[in-house]
Amino acid sequence: MKTIGNHNYYVYILTNKKKTVLYTGVTNNLKERLHFHNNPLPFSKAFTAKYRCFYLIYYEHFFDIEDAIRREKQIKGKSRMKKELIISDFNPHWKFLNDKI
Repeated sequence: MKTIGNHNYYVYILTNKKKTVLYTGVTNNLKERLHFHNNPLPFSKAFTAKYRCFYLIYYEHFFDIEDAIRREKQIKGKSRMKKELIISDFNPHWKFLNDKI
């Protein structure tokens, strides 16, 4: 996933198995971050652990961290309905993408 000479950042959205909860995050290593979401520390109080948001349904790639953080904040500020539209444009059937990363 790394591009030589460039930085890589990802804004991503996770959901739970029933697709009722959405979590938006930013990372510089999507594969590693998904691993940590899927393997939380025992007694973790993290949002993704509490609501079992382990399933990747959306991501965007950026070369600049400022752009990635700006986009993460933009998505977090949107209504559930607008987030659903963003996800559906990228992933119409809301398939879990964890195995594709």
